[in-house]
Amino acid sequence: MDLDGDKRAKRRKTQTEDDDDDHHHQPQPTAMETLPNEIIVDILSRLPITSLVQFKFVCKRWRALTQDPVLADMHLSWKADGNDPCLILHCDFPIRNQINFLDLSAHNQDKDKVKRLYVPFQATMPEFDVVGSCNGLLCLSDSLYNDAFYIHNPFTMDCIELPKSRQYSDHELVFGFGFHPKTKEYKVVKIVYYRNTSSYSRARRTVYPQSDVQIYTLGSSSWRSLGKVSYQFVRRPSEALVNGRLHWVSRPRRYHPARRLISFDLADEQFREVPKPDCGGLNRCNFHLSVLGGCLAAAVYGNYGKLEIWVMKCYNVKESWVKQFTIGAYMPKCLKLNLDRHRPLKIWKSGSNGKVVRVLCLLNSGEVLLEYKNRVLVSYDPKKGKFRDLVFQGLPNWFQTVVHTGSLNWLNTLH
Repeated sequence: MDLDGDKRAKRRKTQTEDDDDDHHHQPQPTAMETLPNEIIVDILSRLPITSLVQFKFVCKRWRALTQDPVLADMHLSWKADGNDPCLILHCDFPIRNQINFLDLSAHNQDKDKVKRLYVPFQATMPEFDVVGSCNGLLCLSDSLYNDAFYIHNPFTMDCIELPKSRQYSDHELVFGFGFHPKTKEYKVVKIVYYRNTSSYSRARRTVYPQSDVQIYTLGSSSWRSLGKVSYQFVRRPSEALVNGRLHWVSRPRRYHPARRLISFDLADEQFREVPKPDCGGLNRCNFHLSVLGGCLAAAVYGNYGKLEIWVMKCYNVKESWVKQFTIGAYMPKCLKLNLDRHRPLKIWKSGSNGKVVRVLCLLNSGEVLLEYKNRVLVSYDPKKGKFRDLVFQGLPNWFQTVVHTGSLNWLNTLH
């Protein structure tokens, strides 16, 4: 009996050791797998967009997280809170359109590298213009036929083609794209100025007396017409989206020679005049709009290359306009060296209203980011009054800069 008892004890010991070995050989959960989902989302939301895009290849769980609207919203809120933007560089010279990006907020060795982005619809729309950027989404239009529109997230590669809108044979177009924080809707605005084919004008500039404002709400089935607009806008996309309102500059007219600042509210879809600063220069064509620190700004060109930047601190309050920056004349080094050899500089005049410099945004450092002649990025330090040419590996020779916020916005969640 004692011998049998010893055998049973040995078998129990052996079984226990085998169970311990099996337990040690089982894969243990990683630290990330044991964290609550909300903590993981909070951690990921603080990373650069380039890192987030790579994480979707780690595992199925992380891929699902990159498609979570909560993560997309948190990431956008962190990017808007004092972080430098990502720049989209649209190049359509000399032959084929390209989109490149530069992440100014990155904290790695790729920070100074310009990377080319794949455009999934380029086979069907090889020539395009960037209508606008909003919450990580780009709106692009066909620059040849003015009919096709795409909404595209260049980082998730999500893309949709918008329905066709009403066309006119002889016309010019003004565009806008934006989002209203209250209605939570994205809208594309297409303002068509046209004339009947039978009409004739001897004016130096072709006159388009008729107009049609067309609206497309992302997720709807078709465009809507709002009818005529009483303003003639400068022919370029809206340069400023503030408080859910797009902004354009009006052209002078016979009985209204002064240029006006006009907003379009994406919520109630009404045009309204916005008070201008008392700087005088806004009655002429030598200024453009931008967004600085979330506020509407007007960059006014003065004599001898001087640039004044006026900022509306409290939206739609005339008295809140302040002259925040005065920037002296400056010519980047590469433009000095190549000005005589590169006569094609003239082809970009329309991109910056005939001027050399365009105000892009404020950097987290307090410096003003400028674009010179669609060829050079320059930062200006208002405290020291100094300019710094920004050199990046892979920067195109010719480009138009779009201030962009890289995001994980998925279009299928917005329908």
